[in-house]
Parts: sequence; C-alpha cells; structure tokens
Amino acid sequence: MKHITLEQLTSVLAHLPSNPRIVASGNFAAPSALLRVLDEQVPEFTLHMLNAQPGIPDRDGVTLETCFVGPAMRHSPRLRYIPSRLSLVPALYRGPLRPDAVFVHASAPRYDTVSLGIEVNVMPAAIEAAREVGAPVIVQANPQMPYTYGDGQVYDTEIDYLVEVDAPVAESAPHVPSEVSQQIGDRIAAQVTDGATLQLGIGDVPDAVLHRLTERRGLRIWSEMFSDGALALEHRGALDPQIPLTASFLFGSRDLYDFVHLNHRVRMLRTETTNDPGRIARQRQMTSVNAALQVDLFDQANASRMKGRIYSGFGGSVDFIDGALHSRGGASYIALPSWHAKAQVSTIVPRLDEPVTSFQHSYVVTEQGVAPIVGLSERDQARSLIEHAAHPDSREALREAAAAQGLA
Repeated sequence: MKHITLEQLTSVLAHLPSNPRIVASGNFAAPSALLRVLDEQVPEFTLHMLNAQPGIPDRDGVTLETCFVGPAMRHSPRLRYIPSRLSLVPALYRGPLRPDAVFVHASAPRYDTVSLGIEVNVMPAAIEAAREVGAPVIVQANPQMPYTYGDGQVYDTEIDYLVEVDAPVAESAPHVPSEVSQQIGDRIAAQVTDGATLQLGIGDVPDAVLHRLTERRGLRIWSEMFSDGALALEHRGALDPQIPLTASFLFGSRDLYDFVHLNHRVRMLRTETTNDPGRIARQRQMTSVNAALQVDLFDQANASRMKGRIYSGFGGSVDFIDGALHSRGGASYIALPSWHAKAQVSTIVPRLDEPVTSFQHSYVVTEQGVAPIVGLSERDQARSLIEHAAHPDSREALREAAAAQGLA
C-alpha cells in the first residue's frame, strides 16, 4: 500500500485504460474527494455505484452505471441500468462488469486494516475482482468514517493507494413519515410478534414500522441495511442482546455512526451473505417489509418503474421476499399507499403494465388494511386485495376487471 496525496492521484489515474469502469462505494459513502479528481482528470469514464446520492460526477463523457438507481442517476440521459437482484451483483464484477479501478470510502487505518464502515455491501467483491486482474484499489481513508466489524475490514496488502481525507460522512436527514405511511406502519407492526427477525427496506413505511415496535422484546435484525430506527429499538431494549445486528450497509445520523463505530455488536457483512435467500430463510420468524409502486390482482408487484422509466431496481427485496417465505414463522409484506395522490389513480391495478419486480407475498398492506395472499386461490387473492388493500373509490372498477380476467 502506498500513501499518496490527491495531487499524486492524478498520475495514478493517467495509467487507467481508455474509458475505464470505476466501481465506487455507493449510498451515503461516496468517495467524493477521489471522484472529484477523477472528474477533473479523466475525460471519459463509466461510474458504477449503487443508489448514488447527489454530488457525483455527471456530465458528457460520464456514463452512469448501476444495478440500483439512486436519485443522482435517476433522470440522467447517460444512465446505464443493469437489472440484477442485489445478491447477484458481486458475480457481475467477476464477469461483464469487471472494474478497471475500485474507489473505496473507508475509515482511517487501524493497525494493518481499514474498514468499509457504513458501506460494505458489494465492495468486498469489487475489490477481489480488481485484484484478480491487477486493477488498482484506491482508498479514501477518513477518520470520520466509523470502523465497523465483519466483512468490511480491508488489509493494507489489498490496497494499492491510500489517500487521507478528513471530511464529514454524509447523513440522511431525519423526517417524520406521512400520515398514510404511519397508518400502513401501524398495520404491519401489529402483525410483528416478540422474537421476530426484521428486514426493513428504505422509506417512510419501514421507518414507521420500526417506530411502533419499541415495546416488543427479543427482536433481531438481519437486513441488507438499517438506519436510526434500529438504534431506537436498541435503546428501548426491544432487540435481543445476545444476537448481533447484521446488515450490509447503513445510513442515518451521526448518532448512528457513533453507535456502530468499534461496536462488536454490529456485523457488517458482504451482500452475498446478508442477501442469500438460504441464509435469510434460516432466520427466526423472518419478517420482510418492502415497498412497491403498484400491485395487481395477480399479486404481482412493480417496485422498479414509473411510466416506462426505471425508478430504482430490484435491490434486495426479491432476495428477502424469497427468504422470508421459506422462514419458519416468517412473512413477507409489500407496503404501498392505496392511492397515488399526484396521479389520482389506484395503486392496486387489474394487471401491471410495467415489468414485474416480485410476486407471491405473504401480505399486501395499505392504509386501508392488510390483504392476506399466501395460500389463497388466485380468485381469493384478487378478492382479498380488492376488499382489504384497494382504495374504496377503485373497488368497483377492480371487481369488474377481476371478472373480466376470470378472477371472480
């Protein structure tokens, strides 16, 4: 490992191939200082990140590539979206998406390692793929990045260049869930019993669910990510003290980052482990909560596209839906408001016009109610969705559509 400055990074980048693919830490862990130098020095490159947040390079000559679209890439005309469930992304780095360089945002060195901190995720696989072909691994080492344990500890022998940058780690702003999200969260939380294992995706509804679980006891966390809601459960004694909090990435407040720093109770594992449906299925009472944009009368969910354009992607929801359905006592919840306020249309639709993201869930939950799905005939599934999840103003039209589709 060679310590270099940002100025010296310029000469390193000069040796990259033409139009290189750069795989960089995503979510709220973007290695911003490295990316600024890259943007200034390399005319054309492909930037591969998951759930990229605003502030990344975005200009002519930059191809934005991802398997999960974040706000920084969502509306870009240069977006290259690659459909993949999150558990399979690491395999892509060994084949069609092999990196020409890996940019990592990590903690300050501790003995002979740095930690990937809040963004382990797919980065261990990216580092391994780069080292197989001799592509450089470049670390932005930041004393403000928490040092977390698990699969995110990277030895100095695995790093080519380390640049020390002392800068605040991006935080996600706290917000109060909407009234509809709170209603949905209440309905899901009422189904969660003591001792359940939780996976909650990103968004208002998962946050609302966690806020309602502080009086439970013996809860566990096995999730691709968690945020401050899990910290609240810990402080209120709702989590099983004998079981570590397991995730692959996280983001939230500085309080959260201080909590996970050098905390052996938190295990940050690689995506191949956290999102392995077989491992998920072995978790006790695995309870998976994920959001959707639409659900149709065949219980097919669209969580990826709006009006034909990619909005996000599969993410890890498909992995956790599969795992939760196979878990003893487990359940998979798909959550969404029953009515799209801006478009003034029902989110429970006769049949999806968009590609299907997932199907066969345990329950579909809106502010109207909880619609049981698993184990019902397709006609009973449709009836359950209409009577328990659909907005009252759309139910009659949905009943007619169900009859036309042979579901009545």
